[in-house]
Amino acid sequence: MAAKIKKGDQVIVLAGKDKGKKGTVDKVLTAEGKAIVPGINQAKKHQKPSQTDAGGIKTIDKPIQLSNLAIADPKDGKPTRVGFKIENGKKIRIAKRSGEALK
Repeated sequence: MAAKIKKGDQVIVLAGKDKGKKGTVDKVLTAEGKAIVPGINQAKKHQKPSQTDAGGIKTIDKPIQLSNLAIADPKDGKPTRVGFKIENGKKIRIAKRSGEALK
């Protein structure tokens, strides 16, 4: 199946503690069905000091389920579903809300 959410996409969180926040997908973990979005789903991690790092309490971005994310429509920025269309023999992603092509 074709990927509906890819690296670099503008997304909106639909559910969870960060509901309504927007961000750009940094990495997609396809095997787990999750994505990492900077500033979304953050957690504190206690890190021991090492030779290269001072250690302490670090804030890290945890993966979020793809089902809790929606692409932001390029026209108005609202959440939209993703569809596919064949144009010039090439399959492209389109926003269902406005019909605009996604990059």
